Amino acid sequence: MVTMFQEDGTSSVASSPLQVFSMMPLHRTNLAGPSPYPWLKDLKPEERGLYLIHLLLTCANHVTSGSLQNANSALEQLSHLSSPDGDTMQRIAAYFTEALSTRILKSWPGLYKALNATRMRNVSEEIYARKLFFEMFPVLKVSYLLTNQAIVEAMEGEKMVHVIDLHASEPAQWIALIQSFNSRPEGPPHLRITSVHQQKGVLDQMAHRLTEEAEKLDIPFQFNPVVSRLESLNVDQLRVKTGEALAISSVLQLHCLLASDDEFLRKNCPSRFKNPNGTDLQRVLLMNPNSAGEVTDNDIISNNGYSPSGDSASSFPLSSGKMDRFLHALWSLSPKLMVVTEQDSDHNGTSLMERLLESLYTYGALFDCLESKLPRTSQERIKVEKMLFGEEIKNIIACEGCERTERHERLEKWSQRFDLAGFGNVPLSCYSMLQARRLLQSYGCEGYRIKEENGCAAICWQDRPLYSVSSWRCRK
Repeated sequence: MVTMFQEDGTSSVASSPLQVFSMMPLHRTNLAGPSPYPWLKDLKPEERGLYLIHLLLTCANHVTSGSLQNANSALEQLSHLSSPDGDTMQRIAAYFTEALSTRILKSWPGLYKALNATRMRNVSEEIYARKLFFEMFPVLKVSYLLTNQAIVEAMEGEKMVHVIDLHASEPAQWIALIQSFNSRPEGPPHLRITSVHQQKGVLDQMAHRLTEEAEKLDIPFQFNPVVSRLESLNVDQLRVKTGEALAISSVLQLHCLLASDDEFLRKNCPSRFKNPNGTDLQRVLLMNPNSAGEVTDNDIISNNGYSPSGDSASSFPLSSGKMDRFLHALWSLSPKLMVVTEQDSDHNGTSLMERLLESLYTYGALFDCLESKLPRTSQERIKVEKMLFGEEIKNIIACEGCERTERHERLEKWSQRFDLAGFGNVPLSCYSMLQARRLLQSYGCEGYRIKEENGCAAICWQDRPLYSVSSWRCRK
């Protein structure tokens, strides 16, 4: 049950169509069949929501099979029933409709490029949308709290502390850490923070805010800005020094490196995948550490127990290529602690239908979060839905290969990667989990939950995990 805002701004309680849908049996052979709700004009909101889900799955099935005329028919109905300012399911359907349309257009590269030739990426708008996300959702606040507490606990007694932030975007996290170090019984350490971001302006603002706070509290502090994309980062730029106690923080960043592994597989074993266009290329393989970058069939099968021509979407994709090298590079820095926040969802499946189903549930929960908190007319809400969630949905559904960067995966798979790279899990403390639960309670929304899973934290909406926070140390 979720709280929903009516057209007049008042709230009511209704069952999410996705909750109803999740309890219905889905038979793929029926996806292209006749509509279960032929009277579109008379549909109630719950019926409309279920019909929108049916249309999305039907359309995806037609897109996969290459039946573009039927896909176009489904898209026409979807465009009629969905709306970016309607109820939760109408809003979700609007962005999935756009994503499926974009996927079709991409099969005609000339047409797609011509239609997007004048579309410019607005980085400042994206940064603003992410700040709105920080304000609207408690997720990042909980992540920062758990990360900072883990760092403070790990650095007890250390006199020189170096923190590497793999994606600098929010000064609030490190201002809170500076304040926490200032209240240590033994006094604050000499603190150095290295922040990575592709925009120099973001790093300049971060430097100003953190230096200002450190000077106010009279804490010895240095800031090291690194202008770089994560996939282009050279660890030498991080300037790790002997004698420092090192901590690394990654918030919603590592999954993007999985896209680079597609290119790695294309170059090393292009003929070994059943789909030459790359849509089934996502089963990331374990590279033999003695193979000098070359992967053979024997390496693949003996290390993974997985044949690259197989259909199993549940096989665990283990580290290789860019991700493997990056995690090993971080391990070589001997960090005392690494804290990782990632989307706890399976949006990295081999097939379009697989990703569509999983992302419907995930983004349905995220849109429900906003529905419970903000009116439908809120322009800030629309901006977050369009510029963040809408763009992520489009990337998951419309893109393949290296272009598909939103490759969210479950904590279980991340744990395997960290283990292979030489990291061991550090359970989050009971105190930090208690503080996180109190923070969620203060947010004033009953739908959020925190679950403890093998020493890690899962941030949930109702019972659905959305984000995970896990802590790791070098295992020598």
